[in-house]
Amino acid sequence: MAAANAPITMKEALTLPSLGINPQFINFTHVTMESEKYICIRETAPQNSVVIVDMNMPMQPLRRPITADSALMNPNSRILALKAQLPGTTQDHLQIFNIELKAKVKSHQMPEQVVFWKWISPKMLALVTQTSVYHWSIEGDSEPVKMFDRTANLQGNQIINYRCDPSEKWLVLIGIAQGPPERPQLVKGNMQLFSVDQQRSQALEAHAASFATFKVTGNDSPSILISFASRSFNAGQLTSKLHVIELGAVPGKPSFSKKQADLFFPPDFADDFPVSMQISQKYGLIYVITKQGLLFVYDLETASAVYRNRISPDPIFLTTDASSVGGFYAVNRRGQVLLATVNEATIVPFVSGQLNNLELAVNLAKRGNLPGAENLVVQRFQELFSQSKYKEAAELAAESPQGILRTPDTVAKFQSVPVQAGANTTIVANKKNLLENWLAEDKLECTEELGDLVKTVDNDLALKIYIKARATPKVVAAFAERREFDKILIYSKQVGYNPDYLFLLQTILRTDPQAAVNFALMMSQMEGGCPVDYNTITDLFLQRNLIREATAFLLDVLKPNLPEHGYLQTKVLEINLVTFPNLGCIFEHFSTILSLPDIKRVIVNTHAIEPQALVEFFGTLSREWALECMKDLLLVNLRGNLQIIVQTAKEYCEQLGVDACIKLFEQFKSYEGLYFFLGSYLSSSEEPEIHFKYIEAAAKTGQIKEVEHLTHYLFVNNMLRYIEGYVQKVNPGNAPLVVGQLLDDECAEDFIKGLILSVRSLLPVEPLVEECEKRNRLRLLTQFLEHLVSEGSQDVHVHNALGKIIIDSGDNPEHFLTTNPYYDSRVVGKYCEKRDPTLAVVAYRRGQCDDELINVTNKNSLFKLQARYVVERMDGDLWDKALSPDNEYRRQLIDQVVSTALPESKSPDQVSAAVKAFMTADLPHELIELLEKIVLQNSAFSGNFNLQNLLILTAIKADPSRVMDYVNRLDNFDGPAIGEVAVEAQLYEEAFAIFKKFNLNVQAVNVLLDNIHSIDRAVEFAFRVEEEAVWSQVAKAQLREGLVSEAIESFIRADDATQFLEVIKAAEDANVYHDLVKYLLMVRQKSKEPKVDSELIYAYGKIDHLGEIEEFILMPNVANLQNVGDRLYDEALYEAAKIIFRFISNWAKLAVTHVKLKEFQSAVDAARKANSSKTWKEVCFACVDSEEFRLAQICGLNIIIQVDDLEEVSEYYQNRGCFSELISLMESGLGLERAHMGIFTELGVLYARYRPEKLMEHIKLFSTRLNIPKLIRACDEQQHWKELTYLYIQYDEFDNAATTIMNHSPEAWDHMQFKDVVVKVANVELYYKAVHFYLQEHPDLINDLLNVIALRVDHTRVVDIMRKAGQLRLIKPYMVAVQSNNVTAVNEALNEIYIEEEDYDRLHESIELHDNFDQIGLAQKIEKHELLEMRRVASHIYKKAGRWKQSIALSKKDNLYKDCMETCSQSGDRELSEELLVYFIEQGKKECFAAALFVCYDLIRPDVAMELAWMNNMIDFAFPYLLQFIREYTGKVDELIKYKLETLNEAKAKENEEKDMVAQQNMYAQLLPLALPAPPMPGMGGGYAPPPPMGGMGMPPMPPFGMPPMGPY
Repeated sequence: MAAANAPITMKEALTLPSLGINPQFINFTHVTMESEKYICIRETAPQNSVVIVDMNMPMQPLRRPITADSALMNPNSRILALKAQLPGTTQDHLQIFNIELKAKVKSHQMPEQVVFWKWISPKMLALVTQTSVYHWSIEGDSEPVKMFDRTANLQGNQIINYRCDPSEKWLVLIGIAQGPPERPQLVKGNMQLFSVDQQRSQALEAHAASFATFKVTGNDSPSILISFASRSFNAGQLTSKLHVIELGAVPGKPSFSKKQADLFFPPDFADDFPVSMQISQKYGLIYVITKQGLLFVYDLETASAVYRNRISPDPIFLTTDASSVGGFYAVNRRGQVLLATVNEATIVPFVSGQLNNLELAVNLAKRGNLPGAENLVVQRFQELFSQSKYKEAAELAAESPQGILRTPDTVAKFQSVPVQAGANTTIVANKKNLLENWLAEDKLECTEELGDLVKTVDNDLALKIYIKARATPKVVAAFAERREFDKILIYSKQVGYNPDYLFLLQTILRTDPQAAVNFALMMSQMEGGCPVDYNTITDLFLQRNLIREATAFLLDVLKPNLPEHGYLQTKVLEINLVTFPNLGCIFEHFSTILSLPDIKRVIVNTHAIEPQALVEFFGTLSREWALECMKDLLLVNLRGNLQIIVQTAKEYCEQLGVDACIKLFEQFKSYEGLYFFLGSYLSSSEEPEIHFKYIEAAAKTGQIKEVEHLTHYLFVNNMLRYIEGYVQKVNPGNAPLVVGQLLDDECAEDFIKGLILSVRSLLPVEPLVEECEKRNRLRLLTQFLEHLVSEGSQDVHVHNALGKIIIDSGDNPEHFLTTNPYYDSRVVGKYCEKRDPTLAVVAYRRGQCDDELINVTNKNSLFKLQARYVVERMDGDLWDKALSPDNEYRRQLIDQVVSTALPESKSPDQVSAAVKAFMTADLPHELIELLEKIVLQNSAFSGNFNLQNLLILTAIKADPSRVMDYVNRLDNFDGPAIGEVAVEAQLYEEAFAIFKKFNLNVQAVNVLLDNIHSIDRAVEFAFRVEEEAVWSQVAKAQLREGLVSEAIESFIRADDATQFLEVIKAAEDANVYHDLVKYLLMVRQKSKEPKVDSELIYAYGKIDHLGEIEEFILMPNVANLQNVGDRLYDEALYEAAKIIFRFISNWAKLAVTHVKLKEFQSAVDAARKANSSKTWKEVCFACVDSEEFRLAQICGLNIIIQVDDLEEVSEYYQNRGCFSELISLMESGLGLERAHMGIFTELGVLYARYRPEKLMEHIKLFSTRLNIPKLIRACDEQQHWKELTYLYIQYDEFDNAATTIMNHSPEAWDHMQFKDVVVKVANVELYYKAVHFYLQEHPDLINDLLNVIALRVDHTRVVDIMRKAGQLRLIKPYMVAVQSNNVTAVNEALNEIYIEEEDYDRLHESIELHDNFDQIGLAQKIEKHELLEMRRVASHIYKKAGRWKQSIALSKKDNLYKDCMETCSQSGDRELSEELLVYFIEQGKKECFAAALFVCYDLIRPDVAMELAWMNNMIDFAFPYLLQFIREYTGKVDELIKYKLETLNEAKAKENEEKDMVAQQNMYAQLLPLALPAPPMPGMGGGYAPPPPMGGMGMPPMPPFGMPPMGPY
């Protein structure tokens, strides 16, 4: 397809290497392009830099020395984002710079490495790490925000893209990884789709993706679509798909139906994969770009294929959207930046014609407002209108491309539609049941209009109405919507209706391709044949790129293998060979019925067939068929298929015939093919015609060497006839080469001349002349050239050659050179240089060849000719070259110009050009020499105004000594301008003379003043001319020189009041106020300026003319009196200032002035009128300094009521040692109505400093009106600790109060006060500090203190403090009081004290009541105490601790047998009790034995006790125990017997109750009828059960009396 007719246009926007970009940096990691505005390239050699290419100015790249790992330009503005890894870490540092403002926007340090980043909007950056994805806004100080974590399918992937939809609610991350093991070269693509609202991810398999918005009909909100492309290899199958789905569809609203399509990769791109996807919102197109440069274009709405082509031979690694043109930019590895755009003029005709997809063509035209679909839109509009689909027709008219239907005719057509009246419009949603009943009872007249109304409510009911109304088209459409296609055929057959099957098939195809295949097969099986042509059905499938569906349909309908289906069989073979070359095996299936047209239609798809296989296939064809196929291949694509045809012709030239092959190539004028074909055949052929054809082909293809070679071959073999034929008939353009070769072969000149004359005007002259001149045989062409001239030839090469021949022959060459207008002066002049330089000058002059003429005259010393030419030429550039310092012949040329060329000239222009050239060349001396000769000597140019100016100016510049002479001798020059130039050249006397000569007195006096610096001469000159302007200039100069009085006099003479500001300043500096008064009086007569009046008053004040001041201010004036008064005051002219301030009622300044004059009472009166705090302070301070304390106090009372001024007054008094007066002032201020806290506080501070005896009383009286923190600082500074403590307490700072008391106890401590304070402190540590304090200073009161803080302290810590101090006994009352808390430290401390005091009763009591101590340790400590009671306490402790044996042993040791028995009894240990009995027996303690039996009664076994007593003759002592034991057991037996009897009685009573119940039931049974026997009672069985046998009463049998045998004890 020609590029001009392609729907997509590709053009090269620029190439990066042309901008100086090294090819090694043109890759994915170094080049970024975030939008169509900028490209950013990162270079690392020869130095680190970033190159920014603005696509609006691509040839002006911006290069900056920046070191970074990655660089991204903002999509919209000149903002650059940089990323660099911190050395030695995996952290990345991110920075954003504004290039225009040259300022850093913000920066951030990422804790992990950023593997990919991208601008997702002009204000947002996306950052992708190994684990997560972040968004970072460039606005504000926000840090990157984590959006989501990467899914497992992206683990180990290289991230190649990241995108978000316009609302930033849907995000997609794309990566690639190595392919599966069975096909690793195919890169695998992975994608993660994330929903921000749902916070969920979905892992998909895809290589490229993009978001788009689409407006679905019936939905007001645009839908968010995602399109993604994938290519995967699964189960041995390679699948390539494009998907388009909607995200976040709203239930209940129309949504976008999911679409998918196949991506068809050619065989040569088996391992290619998509790398990028761009969506054009402007045209609704999807662009899929692959790595190897393929471009797929699909429609967004239908996913229909639009176009496929290879756009780049080099791999593409980067693309970006070009939204402004609806296309995209792509960058390949070669550095080409390609721009793909839609060809608006051809895309709609391409889709409608080539793809035969009319619907898509119309949609594209409407969507992009494109031309090419006018007829289709009009036709569709008419169809809708005829079908009464007015709504659809109106929508089509509104959206028609380029407004072709938005016309008055369309509006009139809609207005002509009649309004349908009387329609049955009773259909309402809540009346549908009534309508169904009417329809069932046949009470309703069914019409098509009624069906249309019902269809908006119920499709099924509408179908019934359509069937009854026989609205056959609507019935068929309803069946199609319900996908009941079989019913369409049945219904159409029943009613005899022939529907538009093609339209139905198109409708089905848009929504369900597989259903469309089934419907097409059903149509093919209809009686009478298929209603739609098979070829039309196939084209419908192919238009939507449904290759598999089309193949499935054709293979099914072509099963009969009929000859009439040969075209279709060829078609299915063709589309599968093109799309799936590996399916070529089906060729054999159809080979028996393929015709020559079939083969020709298939074989033209050479891009899908292996070239070698195609060549071999030609070998299987007949000669005629092979030639026909070769002809078709050349006809379809001559350039692309030429190699295959040449190879075929070489292989099968004998079968096809050499002549036939030559004729085939000549038919298509393919001399390149003929050249390559004959080149392989030439060596084996001696036919002249073959050689001739080869020469012709070589000439036509530019194979010059071959032409020369064959010419030599033909000449040597005396084949001159063929040489003539070739030159005359075949290619006259190569005649020069033939002539050159013939000359080299020494061919006869007559033959060569005849050969040349035979072609004449067809012969190219330039190469012919070149060939002959190269061999010095130019005269050979004389006759030929003269013949051409006689025919009127104006060819420059003809006349050049003829001129060269005339120059060599010497036949009046000057005439030819001056009269011939056609030759090239530069060429002919060059030819003449070595033959005759004067002829070369003639030729060069004629052609104005400046450089060549200068060179030849310099080389041959023809300077006179050169000077005349340069003067006549009047060209500035030529003069520059001739007078250049680099020209070594410049002096010779100047001499000839001055002596010959210019004197000969009568043209002012020539003279002017020469003078200008001398000036430009900076040759002043030569120019003066020239001008003197022209101007001073009588010539035509002597009175020339310009030349006189130029002569003086040149003299000023080059020879100032001549200037005065020229000024005196010349009259016609520009005096003012020349005078200014003379001043600039510092020729002041000459300038003065010029200005005097032209009566320019002001300029003249300025020269005297500014340049000669002679004020005396200037004054003399001013007296002579008596001009005010001159006097004014003199006055200014005198003023600058400090001659103020003289200047004032000159200003008065000049009557000049303009410089009064400078005069005033100078007079003040010189202190000449008397003269200034005169000048100001003169100025005041001319103008009313505030400055003048003000300065006049000031001058009166300076000269002490107070009366004049009072008179002046009473007169009308515009003076700034306030400013003047201030100046007089600053100058200490207080009397004059007082007059001014009193006049303007400025009481504040008047008061201060009175102060300066020591008039204090007046000052106070003025201050009272001013009533200003500042004034009061100034007067007050002055009175203090003058010790006028009464007046000072009056002022002070008006000051101290202002809080901000109080401290300043206080400091002023204190700094001067007036303490008593200050205190008196403050005490007076307490009674003021406006007295504030500051006065009370400041008085307290003063008392603290100077009257401490009054401090406490003051604090207590005015504690509520004091600034306590300030007074606290004062007391702290003055070390008034008692008062400080009181202030802390009043301020609720109890911690500081307690600290102060303890640190300064001699003055601040009071026990009762301290107790009140310490319980309120917040710092717990102060409690323990207080304990230390009392321990050191007041140990007698420590228990009182501890009792107060007992609830707030840690008793353990208090005990530790006292233990370390060795004063535990001191706090014994405190510990006794808190022992109830059962604290270990307190218990142990008290126990120690009791042990030391041998107070065993208190110790025993402490142990009994408080057990939280080290009991075993205490027992061990006192078990060896010398006091028995102490040891008894130890035994008691062991008993409490459960150490029974230790307790008993200790009691035994002290013969405390009662304690032993009680311990055993409490232990509950039988073994210990029996051991104690044995111990008493061994010790002979019979009474103790008897007592132990009763104490341990429950533990001792009777048999053991009686055995021990019997064996040790202690039966009497054991007998009481035995009696007790017998009595106990007898009582137990009696209780058992009593219990047994009670149990039997209860059982018997229960049995009697049951018997009574049964008898009562039997009585009821007798009253019932016999037919109704009573049911058996539960548990009754069939009758009464015998009572259980009773056991005998009494004791069980007793064993025989006696003791078991006793073992040794």
